Amino acid sequence: MARPVPATPKILILNGPNLNMLGVREPSVYGRDTLADVEKLCRKTAKNLGLAVDFRQSNHEGELVTWIQEARAKMAGIVINAGAYTHTSVALLDALTLAELPVIEVHLSNIYKREPFRHKSYISPVARAVLCGFGAHGYALALEGLARMVKKS
Repeated sequence: MARPVPATPKILILNGPNLNMLGVREPSVYGRDTLADVEKLCRKTAKNLGLAVDFRQSNHEGELVTWIQEARAKMAGIVINAGAYTHTSVALLDALTLAELPVIEVHLSNIYKREPFRHKSYISPVARAVLCGFGAHGYALALEGLARMVKKS
């Protein structure tokens, strides 16, 4: 369903469980950037692209679902790093499907070089693109992609 695009389209950037521990949790896998560093990068990138962002993190699946539901009427797109919920959450898949917004899935690490259970994503079937292995820069790439998608609609 096509929606009118506001002058400054707003993108919801969602981060799932344990992403609040970036910079501390396994820096050899996830890098040394903190979530605050990622947010700063997203805000700068969005501004340069003529976008606004609503940047959020939660360790609670239901809270993420609620934010996705609310995004349906307020946002132009969603960037999501669902963390471990990527591999387990049908609820997030359902919420993203009903949001009817362009979605880009982001992972800091290359999930396909990791444990086999991480190779299955419940987010990918609804995502227009998946970025993994670029570290924090993956968020900037996701915003660039969404900017193109939103401006075409």
